[in-house]
Amino acid sequence: EVQAASSEVSDHLSSKLLSKTHTRSAVNLPSHSLLIFITFSVRSQDIRNTVGNIPMEWYKDYPHIGYDLEGKKIFKPIRNKDELDEFLDKMENPDYWRTVQDKMTGADIRLSDEQVDLVHRLQQGKFGDVNFNEYEPAIDFFSNEVMIHPVTNRPQDKRSFIPSLIEKEKVGKLVHAIKMGWIKPHRPKETTPQYYDLWAKEDPNSILGRHKMHIPAPKMKLPGHEESYNPPPEYLMSEEERLAWEQQDPEYRKLSFLPQKFACLRAVPAYSRFIHERFERCLDLYLCPRQRKMRVNVNPEDLIPKLPKPKDLQPFPTTQSLVYRGHSSLVRSISISPSGQWLVSGSDDCTVRFWEVSTARCLKTVEVGGAVKGVAWNPNPSICLVAVSYDDTVVLLNPGLGDRLVCTATDQLISSYEEPEEVKDQPVQWAVAEGEGHEQGHRLILKHPKAVRQVTWHGKGDYLACVMPDNGNSLQVVIHQVSKRRTQNPFRKNKGLVQCVSFHPIRPYFFVATQRYVRVYNLIKQELTKKLMANCKWISSMAIHPGGDNVICGSYDCRLAWFDLDLSTKPYKVLRHHKKALRSVAYHRHYPLFASGSDDGNVIVCHGMVYNDLLQNPLIVPVKVLKGHTITHDLGVLDVTFHPTQPWVFSSGADGTVCLFT
Repeated sequence: EVQAASSEVSDHLSSKLLSKTHTRSAVNLPSHSLLIFITFSVRSQDIRNTVGNIPMEWYKDYPHIGYDLEGKKIFKPIRNKDELDEFLDKMENPDYWRTVQDKMTGADIRLSDEQVDLVHRLQQGKFGDVNFNEYEPAIDFFSNEVMIHPVTNRPQDKRSFIPSLIEKEKVGKLVHAIKMGWIKPHRPKETTPQYYDLWAKEDPNSILGRHKMHIPAPKMKLPGHEESYNPPPEYLMSEEERLAWEQQDPEYRKLSFLPQKFACLRAVPAYSRFIHERFERCLDLYLCPRQRKMRVNVNPEDLIPKLPKPKDLQPFPTTQSLVYRGHSSLVRSISISPSGQWLVSGSDDCTVRFWEVSTARCLKTVEVGGAVKGVAWNPNPSICLVAVSYDDTVVLLNPGLGDRLVCTATDQLISSYEEPEEVKDQPVQWAVAEGEGHEQGHRLILKHPKAVRQVTWHGKGDYLACVMPDNGNSLQVVIHQVSKRRTQNPFRKNKGLVQCVSFHPIRPYFFVATQRYVRVYNLIKQELTKKLMANCKWISSMAIHPGGDNVICGSYDCRLAWFDLDLSTKPYKVLRHHKKALRSVAYHRHYPLFASGSDDGNVIVCHGMVYNDLLQNPLIVPVKVLKGHTITHDLGVLDVTFHPTQPWVFSSGADGTVCLFT
């Protein structure tokens, strides 16, 4: 075996040498010199495949790859390159791109230029041989010239002119089968066309009879007197009726033709629309789908949810009792004192008016330096303060109404403030009112960097939040602490244009309403707790239930969204009772009532019962539509608020009045 292998290797190498060597001395090598050269090359190149053309996976678990001429194992080259070594080799070795691994021997082979050129040619779909010309003219195997002598001169077989016995037997069997009637000849196809009456009363076993929902086509209407050639006079149209008939659309005409009168039947011309009507009838017969549908008999009243009657949900405001007149321009904001005895209203006529609720008497009028955008009475009964916002200023007023001890204690609380030793820079300037302003009731003046749109108090009466809408600025919401005269900006960055804010009545939460979302922040943890999606285009107002678990939002696209904070971040119910934009919404502190005011001039009062049982959903029933304001400059009701103890609602409108509904 070794001698045979060595002779095979020597033949292979000598042929390689003879093909690669060009010198005469190398060609005339003696046999013993060639054997020495072969032995040397076998010794120097032991890394080669000596096992034949077999799958090399068989040697995957062995360290060797075959045996040499002496029977010793030929070990695989050490290949312990990881991916990092492979990457470094790729970056540093200039011949990396032309180095391939031989799977038969496991060695790395560097391709020569000729081999690389061969690979490129094969990739491009060309022939491997450079010198091969694929466009050489083809050589015909047979020439087009007819030769005298045939290609073969073999004599014809005998079977080519003697009838076949096997075929004779087959034909005999077929003839016998036809005689016995086992094989019947094909009938000639009938050339007469077949027609099917689609709309006839079918046999129940036929194809169309199996369709239970099939309906036959309706029969055509029989001709009446109007289609006569000599109709009665009442069927003939006058000139006005004819003009009206011509102006109507064809589908809205009672008659598809104009009735005409002729002296005799011979004078009647051919009907011009005959072919058109026949064609439409044919289309109607075979294209119009007719199907019998099972009609569900549903009583429409069953689809309406069973709601309690409004008279069972009393008390709620039903009638307009008082109208507070005195403002000369639209009243944007109203607020009521914690005791329910006094009402404050702010108007675009640059005045703030204080009213006695029970008599509609204006007790005091305070003039300010601009159109009043918002008023808010301090909810703490032991403090008598009213926040008024106009332009970029918020003024804290002491109206001096009610208990004199409370008014005096409020003045003492404000005057007892001592400035701290270290004065920090604040975004808002605090100033104490003096002179004529102090006599009118001004106590503190807060100058803001931008126009203030809304003011709202915390439930305990020490904190005041102000909204300054500005899309390009982070300073949109500021919170003031009155006792320490300190201002803070709770948000480093506001997401969107802030519309309104509100404090939670019980827990340390802060609600911020932007155009489409209501974000709930935890003031102690200083983090976002919830983000409510209002599903409306632009939120206008917001109110929080006294229990703290429900929120209502009014929007400029006529929607009122009720959120159940324990249920979902999406609205539990969306009400679309108003025809125009909602301007204000409010909850009652004690009664299960909430109200909404809109630009359509109406105040809609709804019963909104929230149950202590978490498994029971809130009951929302609209109970009354209150009308008392006239629409002025396309504006209706601008603000609504409830009386703190009675089931009464106040509303302010663009007509300059404030209405009380009881």
